[in-house]
Amino acid sequence: MMRISRNIWLLSSCKISTEVSSWWLDSGKQPVLIDCPEVDQTLVHKLLELAAGRSPLIVLTSRDSHNNFKKLREYLNWDALIQEQEAYLLPGLSGLESFSEEFNTYSGLKLLWTPGATPGSCIVYAPLPWNVVFCGRLLIPVANNRLVGLRTKKTFHWTMQKKSLQKFRDWIPLEARPSLASGGNLNVLGSAKLLPWEAWGKGENIDVIE
Repeated sequence: MMRISRNIWLLSSCKISTEVSSWWLDSGKQPVLIDCPEVDQTLVHKLLELAAGRSPLIVLTSRDSHNNFKKLREYLNWDALIQEQEAYLLPGLSGLESFSEEFNTYSGLKLLWTPGATPGSCIVYAPLPWNVVFCGRLLIPVANNRLVGLRTKKTFHWTMQKKSLQKFRDWIPLEARPSLASGGNLNVLGSAKLLPWEAWGKGENIDVIE
């Protein structure tokens, strides 16, 4: 686990090849865990320490961390939020809420459905005082300080993802220019894991099948 700022932590996996990066935002009365890393006792203890007696919300930005989420639920019965297209993949779980197009959390975070990488992919915008977008797999690092929309062999629908990228740009206030926290593999990045808005360049997309 890496502390990025006073309110943000990056929860890394023990596997170098992992494709999912998870984030923790201390957003006041309801902190948020965005996606789930691999679960072990060390992680559970650290999350309880960060929660400090509060009831965090888990936000799943895509189905990629569902298995980790189900294992985490064996230890922590925290409520979770998921886009409705993928809610059926987690049947029978209590405290699981779904949304359609947009959603605002108790702590003021804003969610937007951005399908493409998976059917129920979404992003999480934490406005000021945090001003950061947790962009799931919508934007993926391909070089140090560079994020792009990337087509891979796991991409559900590339045309839909490109539309979601434009939808994302139109949705974010022009003056906001938030930092970007990718939910993809961050090993290609240097020491800076939370990137500036400019790391996306001019909205560049790369059509590459890996």
